[in-house]
Amino acid sequence: MSIRLGGALKELRIHLCQTSQQSAGVREFIQKNYVKIKKDNPKFPILIRECSGVQPRVWARYDKGVERSSTLTNLSADDVMNAVKQLAK
Repeated sequence: MSIRLGGALKELRIHLCQTSQQSAGVREFIQKNYVKIKKDNPKFPILIRECSGVQPRVWARYDKGVERSSTLTNLSADDVMNAVKQLAK
């Protein structure tokens, strides 16, 4: 499963903890989907930020610096994909 990124969406940032159970779905999402998404969107900036104890969250930056985010706490890899798709619309 993949997604096309671009248009008004200018950047995607994913924050997660390397070890917490709350970020397990995000880590699985990255392992399963990052390479495919990056191949489908080679010039699109997708930033992965790891920090111990951080709440998992995805941030989307749009035209004119507008940002939206969605929490990813305790979500499955499929739910994380759905959250990314929602922000990409």
